[in-house]
Amino acid sequence: MSMSETETQSSPTPTMDRALLARLTGGLGDRKTLDRLCSDVGRLYVEFLPDVIHSETGLTVTVYYKGHESGLKNDLIADLGENVALSDASLRNWSPSFVLACGNAFIITLMENLLGALSGTIEQPIERPLSGIELDLSSMVFEKIGSVLRSGVNAPGGFETLLEKAHNAEDRPKPDEDHEDEYAVAIRMGIDLGEVVSEFVLIIPQKALLKTVVTIPRSKGQGGRNSEWSEHLAEQVRRSQVTLEARIRLQPLTLGTVSRLAVGDVIAFEERGDVTVDVSANGKDLYRCEFGRSGEKYTVRVKDNVTTDDDILRHLMG
Repeated sequence: MSMSETETQSSPTPTMDRALLARLTGGLGDRKTLDRLCSDVGRLYVEFLPDVIHSETGLTVTVYYKGHESGLKNDLIADLGENVALSDASLRNWSPSFVLACGNAFIITLMENLLGALSGTIEQPIERPLSGIELDLSSMVFEKIGSVLRSGVNAPGGFETLLEKAHNAEDRPKPDEDHEDEYAVAIRMGIDLGEVVSEFVLIIPQKALLKTVVTIPRSKGQGGRNSEWSEHLAEQVRRSQVTLEARIRLQPLTLGTVSRLAVGDVIAFEERGDVTVDVSANGKDLYRCEFGRSGEKYTVRVKDNVTTDDDILRHLMG
């Protein structure tokens, strides 16, 4: 065997560039094509989503296209940061796996509006993860985003968009180490509610997007269902459990006395008659109560609200 033959047999087979392979197999598009398709998807939401949300909630939102980014799917998800809720989605005969994301600011503001807050009093919320009930509300928002997408793309069969449970970005599991990522686009849409500015994002594999024909459906003029989200939200509130804490004021003691307390010492309540108890949840005082006993259980009896019912709901929901 000659030296050249030996070198040929031992040389590793060269691997094709990842992006080139994706482009040759329909998984990566050119900039001009992606610009057109992403703009078409953006126009679909600009023209249709505000009507959908208004018909469900009675609220007016402004939706606008902010552009798109191309890259590997998991990198695009990571670039969204922590202040978003996400839902993994699929649409049969179109894409088996894409991701919807929505800024937490929009969900928090929508919750406040549905709970009856005056729009003029709502400010841009601080960045924080969504509570359990806010995540449930985000799932309803994702359903509407998914329904608009289904109505405008060529997905034969009339199937609905399937959504996984919504989750905070910080709770999203990391992909497996051997997971082979695919090229996708992140289509960014601004969505403003009153003075609050936010966005939602569709992260769509380019393999699906490049085969997509976007059409703008006629508005169905859906109306009269403004109570659907509010009723669903109210049901979630009724089923939610809240941990309450009760504080009783004790007789004042000097620091010297406190430092010498030992097992078995007794500290008296401050009041001599009915003992007042402050009941709170999530660090906020809710009720003033009387301390008592029923059989073998110690109890408190509500005497007065510290704050209004609406303020209590808004606090507990957040």
